Amino acid sequence: MVLPIYVYGHDALRADTEPVEENSDALQQLIDDMIETMYAASGIGLAAPQVGRTERLFVVDVMPMADESEVRDLPPQPMVIINPEIVAESEEQTEFEEGCLSIPEVREVVPRPQRIRLRYQDRELNDREIEVGSILARVMQHEFDHLEGILFTDYLSSFRRRLLRRSLRKIAGGEVDTDYPLITKDGEKVPAE
Repeated sequence: MVLPIYVYGHDALRADTEPVEENSDALQQLIDDMIETMYAASGIGLAAPQVGRTERLFVVDVMPMADESEVRDLPPQPMVIINPEIVAESEEQTEFEEGCLSIPEVREVVPRPQRIRLRYQDRELNDREIEVGSILARVMQHEFDHLEGILFTDYLSSFRRRLLRRSLRKIAGGEVDTDYPLITKDGEKVPAE
């Protein structure tokens, strides 16, 4: 089932998240719904807070953004990341233009570590650790930030945020065209265009 995505300004995007303690049919359904929602919205990552949930969980599939040299090094996609912890990050940073399904139509350049090592649990709650770089590292950091209540706009200068204020206010009110359903700042559901 395609879930509505909560947009900029909604408290769900800043709420505390809770570790996933056990596997269940409900957890597996949430994972399936999040993957379906990510694909329906043409996204490459989606975190639980973006669909109004508090589980420390995100899904990614970077294949649409990966270049040929990256594809052979990617783990199977989509990936389910539960209870993640970034245990190491490179000193080398890269800048890249990011967007977010919760902040549609806004894209800004964000610096992030080029490589990270992530400790997490997979869909079956098996312990895993992976070191990744490039687009997968960036998307994992972006989605991890969602679990911490951080949005990519938080990395922008106050000047850039001021320039975006009007756009962000419109997004918060649901005044944006998307091909996926939204939940506005005030909790109103906006159907897909």
